[in-house]
Amino acid sequence: MNSVQNERLKMYLEAERVVLTGQSYTIGNRSLTRANLSEIRKAIDDLLAGGATLDGEPNTRGMSKRVVLIG
Repeated sequence: MNSVQNERLKMYLEAERVVLTGQSYTIGNRSLTRANLSEIRKAIDDLLAGGATLDGEPNTRGMSKRVVLIG
């Protein structure tokens, strides 16, 4: 698997963690957010669908296997 995709997956998961732990802030009456959580999650989904993993092992989620018995 592509190590670049795996590294990007790690970075996006860290970005998601940061956003979830409070990356929004308020100045006066304006509320601001530094990152868009839905875009981060879409990127994570795309990377996982493309085969990225955290442990470097191939991602077989959603893939089927067929066993043929020859007798």
